[in-house]
Amino acid sequence: MGVDLRVEPSANSCRLLVRKKSGPREIIQFVVGGIEIGQQIVVLAGPAWLKELARILGEHGLRPETLIRNSRVVFLTAPDCLSRFAKMDNPCKRPIIRRNGSMVRWVSDWSWAYRPGADPATILRYQCRIHDCIHSLADMSICTVHCEKMERSSMLAVLAQHRRAARAADRPV
Repeated sequence: MGVDLRVEPSANSCRLLVRKKSGPREIIQFVVGGIEIGQQIVVLAGPAWLKELARILGEHGLRPETLIRNSRVVFLTAPDCLSRFAKMDNPCKRPIIRRNGSMVRWVSDWSWAYRPGADPATILRYQCRIHDCIHSLADMSICTVHCEKMERSSMLAVLAQHRRAARAADRPV
């Protein structure tokens, strides 16, 4: 089953992609497409997922080390980077994420968060904070989660939680 990852640029758009495979292959079109047209790509994910994404970028003839060094691609390693989003008033005004005239595409993989024993309220707080940042910075965004071991009720909960987080970011503070 093919997934259409073309995202129309619009204010506050964030799509949720429930992936069937564990790695970033299902979103690579979204990432490579942005790089090819000069957009900055910001990716928040677990360390293994980021490493796999860098490997796949290399397979596509791109140089991930150079892209990262030039801030064309920004990797934010979860959960370590989340303290930045929890403490600061506006975490997106950090020098690592630069808007230099081009659009920003944001990818958040939440698979690391949905592990047994994870606190849904904590995940929701982080998602709200990240979506707040995304909406103030990114023109296009995708949140992803791997669903291989998720039951239907858990998947529906993830969808509802993403919707709540995206809506919370839309509300004025």
